[in-house]
Amino acid sequence: MSASEHRTRAWPKRRVATDIVRQHAERAAFLWAQRDNLLASDPPDPKAIDSVGQRLAINLDGLRIASASAWPFLLKQYEDFSEKGELFALGWAALELMDHGRVGQVVEFGRLAPDSTPGLLGALAWHDAMTIAPFVREWIGSGDAFKRLLAVSACQEHSVDPKHILVRLVRDSDAKVRATSARLAGTLKRTDLARELFDRLVDRDEFVRLWAAWALTELGSGDAARDNLKKAVPTAGVNALVAMRAVVKAGPEKEVRAWMGRMMTAPVTAPLAVRGIGMLGDRRVLNWLVDRMREPQLAIAAGAAFLELFPEAREDGDLFTIDATEAGKPFLACFVDGMAKVPLADKVEAWGRAAGLLVTR
Repeated sequence: MSASEHRTRAWPKRRVATDIVRQHAERAAFLWAQRDNLLASDPPDPKAIDSVGQRLAINLDGLRIASASAWPFLLKQYEDFSEKGELFALGWAALELMDHGRVGQVVEFGRLAPDSTPGLLGALAWHDAMTIAPFVREWIGSGDAFKRLLAVSACQEHSVDPKHILVRLVRDSDAKVRATSARLAGTLKRTDLARELFDRLVDRDEFVRLWAAWALTELGSGDAARDNLKKAVPTAGVNALVAMRAVVKAGPEKEVRAWMGRMMTAPVTAPLAVRGIGMLGDRRVLNWLVDRMREPQLAIAAGAAFLELFPEAREDGDLFTIDATEAGKPFLACFVDGMAKVPLADKVEAWGRAAGLLVTR
């Protein structure tokens, strides 16, 4: 059954308090964007994400109660602010309505504004798999590459296996579809696609190569993918940590540590090596991380590695700062245009000592 033939979920028109509906629309957009940013932080804070998610759910319930009367507010909101949060709220409502025309309208918005597309993907992820299934079934075989990308991305978010269709998607003419399909093959542990993934290691697109290598690592074939992953770490941008974590998983640990040691010798890759240390799970490195926290160029990576190894440290709100003055003169000189959140080495050291986690020097 196509999405257009699927039964439309009834949202009866109701008299609503205009200001309250507008407020729910604005808050839903803001909270989803905030949650999405929190998910992308390194490392993510599960408690903060859950807290924002609960508030988001409340506002979505408000939009659901407002029924079809909420749509004009959501549409006007996106037309005024074409950002990812606004597209999430609009996409969520279109899918909630199960309205083929409105969903098609949102798809076109996502196509025309790539920066807001994550909001549409977020709407597909927020709804349960059964709700979005009619649309995904229609898109996955479409001649439109953007719709195929939406479909395979939705399968990735919900860990749904498209069965034999995934073979074709891994070979797709569109690089984004190939990359996402390779990732899905790894997520689903599709060992039957190992040969296809090996072929993608020489793909003309770097992100397809990255996700094929990642998927092979998930399938237990990290030996074949290791070199590709190591090459990807310095150049993968937002996916650098994905590649790094896959290198760590592929192992062996002794070789990984030696590789990270070589990366420490170059300023451009040293932060990645520091961050990678936190992925090894060895809490005995706290002394070393504290020393790296005193180096402005490495402090952010050291702080992220610290939080991955010691998530309980989040309970102490005084261990990090965004104030360069508080961080010290070296940070003032390094972060002249504003400072990201960095750990305060002296406070982290005192915290570690009080917790009995620091090795006596």
